[in-house]
Amino acid sequence: MISDTALLKLAKPGRYTGGEANSVKKDLVDGLVRFAFCFPDSYEIGMSHLGMQILYGFLNRREDTWCERAFMPMADMADALREEEARLFAIESGDELGKFDMLGFTLQYELSYTNVIAMLDLAGIPFYSRDRAGDYPLVCAGGPCAANPEPLAEFIDFFYIGDGEASLDEILNRYGVHKKSGGSKADFLGMILDIPGVYVPAFYDVEYHPPLLPSLGGTIASFMPKGGAPAKVERAFVPELDFFPETFVTPLIEAVHDRAVVEIARGCMRGCRFCQAGFVYRPMRERSKDSVLAHGEMILDSTGQDEISLLALSACDYSEFEALVEGLIELCEQKKVRVSLPSTRLDALHVIDKVKTLRKSSLTVAPEAGSQRMRDVLNKNLSEQEILEGCYKAFLSGFDKIKLYFMAGLPFEKDEDLLAIGSLSQKIVDEYYRLPYESRKRPVSVSVSTSCFVPKPFTPFQWAAQEKPDSWNAKQQELKSGIRGKRITYRYHDAYAAQIEGVLARGDRRLGKAIVNAYKLGATFDGWSEHFNYNRWVQAFGEAGIDADFYAHRVRPTDEVLPWDFIRMGVTKSFLMSEWTKAGQALTTPNCRQLCSDCMGGVG
Repeated sequence: MISDTALLKLAKPGRYTGGEANSVKKDLVDGLVRFAFCFPDSYEIGMSHLGMQILYGFLNRREDTWCERAFMPMADMADALREEEARLFAIESGDELGKFDMLGFTLQYELSYTNVIAMLDLAGIPFYSRDRAGDYPLVCAGGPCAANPEPLAEFIDFFYIGDGEASLDEILNRYGVHKKSGGSKADFLGMILDIPGVYVPAFYDVEYHPPLLPSLGGTIASFMPKGGAPAKVERAFVPELDFFPETFVTPLIEAVHDRAVVEIARGCMRGCRFCQAGFVYRPMRERSKDSVLAHGEMILDSTGQDEISLLALSACDYSEFEALVEGLIELCEQKKVRVSLPSTRLDALHVIDKVKTLRKSSLTVAPEAGSQRMRDVLNKNLSEQEILEGCYKAFLSGFDKIKLYFMAGLPFEKDEDLLAIGSLSQKIVDEYYRLPYESRKRPVSVSVSTSCFVPKPFTPFQWAAQEKPDSWNAKQQELKSGIRGKRITYRYHDAYAAQIEGVLARGDRRLGKAIVNAYKLGATFDGWSEHFNYNRWVQAFGEAGIDADFYAHRVRPTDEVLPWDFIRMGVTKSFLMSEWTKAGQALTTPNCRQLCSDCMGGVG
């Protein structure tokens, strides 16, 4: 811990003091396994993350385990730690992270990787796994980005791939035995190689083709297990969503999403070809309506929150959605709280009126592409007629603000597909003015946002080339000049940050040096636009001999060995290949409820 004097000088001391309602304190008895859940972003963002709340409750339900929390400190706190020669600590006990048995990092987005390095540095723990013998904690990592763990392979002792509730108990059971009997870090890592979801990078050797070899230059030649490690790492998977915490830790300061959240489903039935979460969490699993309502009431009662939100990749696809909304309305009237929902599919016309009862004026939807051809390339399975009918019904129900999310720089995209974003947005505005005059109480507002497409592992687009930043920015300016409607506002994301995300998303373990270089050059909180500095990464790549074009801007042949090919995530590679082929032909695949496409090869 730092001194109270230094703490009081910080902008928001509440980020680091702990002591929140529902946080867990345990006695330090012999044999207790101490686990620090490390969130490599600010307290406000980490405390908004449902996965952290679920795993915090899941681990602390064990009598032999105490899970505490640590967050990436903001600049003022990082400076205070260095000035006082103090170490980064967990906020429940105030103990240095170096005193823990395990540090578990959650990898929510690629631009947080330098924050992982920063947290280790501030904790006085060596970056590289090979340098952490003796009494240093085991460092593990999981979360969505663990779908391709290789860029961080040199820093992490073991990765956990898949659903946290599936195998964490077994890992901790074996660690408890290991802790009592003694032994080295390598001994324990060897003990857990057979557990689903566990990947230990040190037990795999990677060789690369020579850089100048035609067509294969620089790609992976072989990825070989050793010491009894499996050739394929099976993801950890829970077929039923049984566990949900009875309480949430309630933040002392306002979080980014300051509300109670209940997960209603995991996975998605849609099969949008760009969406990593939609593939890695297949098959879709739902909580029952009654359990969702019961969990929602418990969280509201234990936290005192005045808003509840439902979490799912596609909430309107929840099989009991209408009955759930009716139950929520009753619950929220009783508790005097509000409800919010994630984005809504505009072909879900049967639920628009239900959604309206939960929202006052704004609706968020994601057509993703402006033209029908591109929506078919994406397998969005959403027609322009459905979009316009959905918007009209929403306007008729009282909505007058719609937020539209699109992507640009997509595979097989043509200029006319990009410009169709503007024309579709104007057609949506026109739908509002089809309403009777007396129904138009306020001017309509349509907010259009485009993000840079970033190809991700375990999607049909994992072989695609990413648009180069200069080209993408030129397209955005062209699109911006074509959006002239008075009722439309337009904004777009930074293409240079997206390029770095793309390099890290599909990179291999050779990127480790570049990540350390970027951190040493000052790269932290790069997911925040005000902190991101592209030139740092250009210099970091250059010093490490990394070519961004190789990782981000080339089409990969389908027979290339990909850095994540050793992971068996559920959906087969042959299915992803077939979807990649169909994307090039703008052919669609039905959703899972319409027709099973056997995407998992008869498994799951």
